[in-house]
Amino acid sequence: MEMLKVSHLSKNYGKEVISHAIKHISFSIEPGEFVGVMGPSGSGKTTLLNLISTVDQPTTGEIQIKGINTKQLNSDDLALFRRRELGFVFQDFNLLDTLTIAENVVLPLTLDNISVLEQESKLYSIAKTLRIDHLLDKRTYEVSGGEAQRTAIARAIIHNPSLLLADEPTGNLDSRSARTVMELFEKVNKEQKLTTIMVTHDPVAASYCERIIFIKDGLIYNEIHSGGSRLQFYQQVIDVLSLLGGDPYGF
Repeated sequence: MEMLKVSHLSKNYGKEVISHAIKHISFSIEPGEFVGVMGPSGSGKTTLLNLISTVDQPTTGEIQIKGINTKQLNSDDLALFRRRELGFVFQDFNLLDTLTIAENVVLPLTLDNISVLEQESKLYSIAKTLRIDHLLDKRTYEVSGGEAQRTAIARAIIHNPSLLLADEPTGNLDSRSARTVMELFEKVNKEQKLTTIMVTHDPVAASYCERIIFIKDGLIYNEIHSGGSRLQFYQQVIDVLSLLGGDPYGF
């Protein structure tokens, strides 16, 4: 069974003047895949991520995650499904300044009333994996951007979600921190078999993916697969972005 199945998905905005953000998109993602979504600004990639994350509803079509049609869930079940099955990583980290790094990471477990003993066990395990175990008592304003994003990744995966969704996770990072974060995404994806979808404009970040779906004007424009060499895949990404038009390094 596919982890994610998107069928004939469309999203329109407006009433008198209708804007077609997504137009009849269909694709599927297998368990354990690491898939990138790229495209020019305004192409519909963030809209697509919002629909997959269930924070927005499609105009037509449907999304199945682990065989569950999210359109058929009521608001309470959908909120529970989102909290338990999905993990989110954002460009601006979305950490709470009033909490320590440790408290930020275990927040999903706290919301699910997981025992303190189990929280601590999972916290120290994941903190070690993401190399933030020396930061747990610090506040968010006491750590670097790269460390904040690693904290956000830890928070996103501590509850063992089925699907990890990342929106421009390296957008606010310098090149060195961005590379570290992408290496950790790759490590988590491979070691935990965590299915990951990442929207990005950065071809270097995209080169860590196994597959990239390119979107233009709300439609799937192209799709490429990594052959194993990151350098070659990076060049493929640059080539497709050049065909899409605009600046391949930033749109």
